[in-house]
Amino acid sequence: MHLFWHRRDLRVPDNRGLAAATADDTTLPVYVIDDDILERLGRRQRAFMIDGVRALKARYQELGSDLLIREGSPAEELAGVAEAYDADTVYYTHHYRPARRHRQQQVDEELSTRCAIDLTLVDPADLAPSYPNHSRFHTDWQAEPKPTPATVQTDALAAVDDETTIDDSPISEEATVDDAAPNPAAADSDRPPAGYAAARDRYDSFLADGIESYNDTRDDMQAAVERPIGAVSRLSPYLAAGMIGIREVWADATERYDAADENGDGAAARNIEKYRYELSWREQNYHLLHYNPTLLTENYKSLPNRIAWENDPDEIAAWKAGETGYPLVDAGMRQLNQEGYIHNRPRQNVASFCTKHLLIEWRIGARYFAEQLLDHDPANNYANWQWIASTGTDSVDVRIFDPVAQLSKYDANADYVTEYVTELRGVEPAKIVEWPTLSAATRERLAPDYPEPIVDRDAAYERAQRVFETALGKR
Repeated sequence: MHLFWHRRDLRVPDNRGLAAATADDTTLPVYVIDDDILERLGRRQRAFMIDGVRALKARYQELGSDLLIREGSPAEELAGVAEAYDADTVYYTHHYRPARRHRQQQVDEELSTRCAIDLTLVDPADLAPSYPNHSRFHTDWQAEPKPTPATVQTDALAAVDDETTIDDSPISEEATVDDAAPNPAAADSDRPPAGYAAARDRYDSFLADGIESYNDTRDDMQAAVERPIGAVSRLSPYLAAGMIGIREVWADATERYDAADENGDGAAARNIEKYRYELSWREQNYHLLHYNPTLLTENYKSLPNRIAWENDPDEIAAWKAGETGYPLVDAGMRQLNQEGYIHNRPRQNVASFCTKHLLIEWRIGARYFAEQLLDHDPANNYANWQWIASTGTDSVDVRIFDPVAQLSKYDANADYVTEYVTELRGVEPAKIVEWPTLSAATRERLAPDYPEPIVDRDAAYERAQRVFETALGKR
């Protein structure tokens, strides 16, 4: 018998580690509640993950098997299970976060193990250690073959009968979320359903009504309000928790692309190809973490001089609360706090405003995202924050998003802003777009309850340019 150690791969279909185990022998699935790892997740995401464990357990029971749940040190618990069930090998899928790598190493030292690459389409080890930009990465990555979805032999799963009684322990209350928690942003009773079936339903909805217009709607903030699942896939929480496999996602998108291309539907093919291209950014972020384990804590880019971060406590608090006086930034932060999700366009803007206009170091912003996001993924979160902060892989030395210009371009009618910034409802959209540039008297007359801008738009932009050029040795 084999054991399969589930971690951030809470599904049966397209699970390469589980497929390898079941191809060779009867396999008993195990999940170890590791409090140290769970504590690194935000309360909202932790609850979603535990929901996913419950959904996975139910699925195994439908298949005539079960998910054995233990709590404690993975190395110790898996060793005990292996001895109790006379299992010879522990299979698992590779992870990239340093804390999870450490767990893998401990299990490897204690037991006979086999590891599968599952989180990415292309093994980062098959590519060069570094790339100067995403374009060069994408060229090499695109040339690599993409595996088809993995097939799990469900008839090889350990059966539950009189001879094989799988004992179990309840999922501890400590591992769940308290909806009466002191932090209201973490009290999310409306989080989406967890598990593979829910992920598949969401992806099917997007494939039916979204992927063929994805490039046209992905930055349209009116569409984001009117069609939150459709304008984009909103699949990120499920990918982050491993509730759907990346090969399955890629295969279905590719099937749609090939059909559109064969039918001569150039518009649909262009939109679908953009969705597939965006998946390559996720792949590069895992590649970065694979080769740079300190990505979560240290600048990826070596700078000749220190960045003169301000880290003003009052400005940090205003940014977190969505009370900066910049409508697009505040709408994004309020969406994050309310839903545990933030659309990609405002996600970029709130991070840029944080690190550039306010000169709050990227680690502070990234940690707050980690606490709040339902779709937090260490590789994506920290790589993207570093890209925005000009300490990562961006080919532009100092990129600064102008929150006024960005609002004008992507939410000119203020549909997204007024969805979350209620103080501005009823204000003319053109005034909302230009809000930080209006006179204080005009702002007071139009929306007396909305906070004043905490920094001057032009002065903050120029300060950021000066600080980062100094850090780069250009001044």
